[in-house]
Amino acid sequence: MESKARPEIQQKLDTLPTNPGVYLMKDDKGEVIYVGKAINLRNRVRSYFHAPNGHDIKTLHLVDRIRDIEFIVTESELEALVLECNLIKRWKPHFNIRLKDDKRYPYIKVTWQEPFPKVLLTRRMEHDGARYFGPFTAVWAVHETLDTLRKVFPYLTCDREITGRDKRACLYYDIGLCMAPCIGVSTREEYRAMIDRLCMFLEGRTEEVTAAIRARLDEAVAALEFERAARYRDQLQALARIAEHQKVVSVATTDQDVIAFAQDDGDACVQVFFVRGGKLLGREYFVLEGTEGEKADQVLSSFIKQFYDEAAYVPPEILLPEDLDEAQIIEAWLQSRRGQTVMLQVPRNGQGRELVQMAEENAQATLTSLKAQWLADETKQMSAVAELQEALGLENPPLRMECYDISNTQGTNSVGSMVVFERGAAKKSDYRKFKIKTVEGANDFASLQEVLRRRFRRLVQLDQAEPETSHAESVAPSGQKSTRAPRSPSGKDDAWKRMPDLVIIDGGKGQLGAAQEVFAELGIEGVHLISLAKQEEEVFLPGRLASLRLNRASEALKLLQRVRDEAHRFGITYHRNLRAKRGLASQLDSIPGIGPRRRRALLAHFGSLDKIREASVEELATVEGMSRSAAKKLKEQL
Repeated sequence: MESKARPEIQQKLDTLPTNPGVYLMKDDKGEVIYVGKAINLRNRVRSYFHAPNGHDIKTLHLVDRIRDIEFIVTESELEALVLECNLIKRWKPHFNIRLKDDKRYPYIKVTWQEPFPKVLLTRRMEHDGARYFGPFTAVWAVHETLDTLRKVFPYLTCDREITGRDKRACLYYDIGLCMAPCIGVSTREEYRAMIDRLCMFLEGRTEEVTAAIRARLDEAVAALEFERAARYRDQLQALARIAEHQKVVSVATTDQDVIAFAQDDGDACVQVFFVRGGKLLGREYFVLEGTEGEKADQVLSSFIKQFYDEAAYVPPEILLPEDLDEAQIIEAWLQSRRGQTVMLQVPRNGQGRELVQMAEENAQATLTSLKAQWLADETKQMSAVAELQEALGLENPPLRMECYDISNTQGTNSVGSMVVFERGAAKKSDYRKFKIKTVEGANDFASLQEVLRRRFRRLVQLDQAEPETSHAESVAPSGQKSTRAPRSPSGKDDAWKRMPDLVIIDGGKGQLGAAQEVFAELGIEGVHLISLAKQEEEVFLPGRLASLRLNRASEALKLLQRVRDEAHRFGITYHRNLRAKRGLASQLDSIPGIGPRRRRALLAHFGSLDKIREASVEELATVEGMSRSAAKKLKEQL
């Protein structure tokens, strides 16, 4: 039995190709709400509209919201899997299982491509020749580990150009935290050998590193070099402190990741154990959302694809609690990422099964703890929202609040900021920043009005506009028309579409009056408006002569302060960045031979003055429009 699809949908169902590919389902606003892959597009997509009684609640809700379907034909199922990963990462569709945290997870980065590598914490992996280790979720634990490792592997942290001819080293050399290649104490080869041992340790090859240091200790003792021997002893003790957290869990010496999860109310907590050379080096948890009603193999498949699409390392074995329907294609994809065979295994007994069970228990305990924490946070936040509703005399709770702030320095680089709080918590994806375009000098009132006009005119325009869909077409191998991955018609408009319950202006009566003028001009109704003056923390409301003074200890005032301070922080950060860029531009402009074109090329290539200063003459000369003589002059000036 087939459900009754809309005529426009039915037409697409009737003409779908049988090729492998990816399909995108959209709602009435043109937003991508689901991305899937199929070895046979016709059979897979049509199945959503067959036998609706056999679908779970989530699929029924999805089908009910579908207003358009697009597809991209691929050459193989493997190519479809790769494309599906990229599109889910790009669109974050509501009905797909997805990693809950919007932020990127931190990695340890070793800049191996540089003559004297450094060790950094980064949230972005690039194909730049560096070595990456991770991801990690506890940043503090990474910092703690690096602080300990630096006592054993004293890597560089300064921005000096290492020539070996500097007159003196920095303080870190004196306290034993740097090998001082800058003054020639260590050679490039010696320094890189030390960094290589650090990488080995991060890879889990701890016994090799420990054995090498112990051999040096024995040599120093035999040569009666007791001061050097004491340094090696301290290094061994530092490594032992890290290693004591590692546990031997397998007699096998192969590398493994052990993955298991716990699921509840649409959230899932995935636990990953990292086993290297038979030792459990560490574990991390990751939260997925959109898992309500999903089967275990779907949850695991979705996580594996998203996790290993970003992971720095793919081990030869991955242990799972259940078999996956698409295990073969995932193994082929993982092999393409690793460059060697990767096996997905479901251990039935022995140490492997014990590891999976341990991961499952940890996932359940972590999810229980996280849900209790989320409930406590939301309860506290909503309590503050309710208190604010009562204090301001609002009929309904201000579930969505927007706050506006203006930042400038003596009238220059004026910017505006808009921050959004929903249900008492910051919603950073909806933050917006404004570069003031129509106001000269330090006129905060006029600048505020420009920002409010731009924001609320956008809302009015979107409210009046009809949804439009316009897609580039390509011809699939079968002769059917398919669309390339479309540009989002409304992805960036989400923050503008929502009418706030409460607008907060950073300032006093004057700023409030300026905001009222804009609301009256644009016909904005039903939005409550207040201002918060910082000096006495007074709240001003339209039509009320006296200010409202909330109890300093009240949760309502603390919530307003959090919102206002966040708007100020966000605006100041944007303002400083603009000011720094202009200052950087002026510094480069003052250097002979560096005109606007070269300046733009240098900034685009390196991103900051510090990076330009660190670059060698050879690296500077590779920038478009730069000659070697210009690069040499630039290096001398900087």
